[in-house]
Amino acid sequence: MLLAFNKPFRVLCQFTDRGTPARPTLAGFGLPRAVYPAGRLDHDSEGLLLLTDDGALAHRITDPRHKLAKTYLVQVEGTPSPAQLQALRDGVVLADGPTRPAQARLLDAPPPLWPRDPPVRFRKTVPDAWLELRIGEGRNRQVRRMTAAVGLPTLRLVRTAIGDWRLDGLDPGTWRALDPHVAESVQRTTGFANDG
Repeated sequence: MLLAFNKPFRVLCQFTDRGTPARPTLAGFGLPRAVYPAGRLDHDSEGLLLLTDDGALAHRITDPRHKLAKTYLVQVEGTPSPAQLQALRDGVVLADGPTRPAQARLLDAPPPLWPRDPPVRFRKTVPDAWLELRIGEGRNRQVRRMTAAVGLPTLRLVRTAIGDWRLDGLDPGTWRALDPHVAESVQRTTGFANDG
């Protein structure tokens, strides 16, 4: 079984939380009992999370050797310059080493997303912009660290795709079963191309 879930903002990417007070988890969304996340998505990030009951498939989805690309919509503080976008495309140096090159493009208008609760703080004096960013690795908080490294702090982060699997209109907190045969595309993934 393979499921696509649109993880809401401030929901933990796990089924339990031992914290006090307990935070919302995946347990509150009616997901089948046997599934678990194939990868992670930060508490303060939103969007596509894949869940499966197949350990081998979960490994193929998360194993860096498969270089399964992940696509994000990223609202950043500031107006990205061509040099900042090129730095993301070239790969940036983080505390844990250089990143692989990313595909990065500035969007002409905000994407048609659901409202976030709570909304991103709006400041008249500080512009913001939206990027589409595609990376072929998955370090902890990598997208946020990459945008910060080039001087564009992330305000909102929404994952829209993992490999060939897409969010495709799922509302926050909802899920759908995916065709198990599509999982074979993971095995055919040969690498991540930077076409900028």
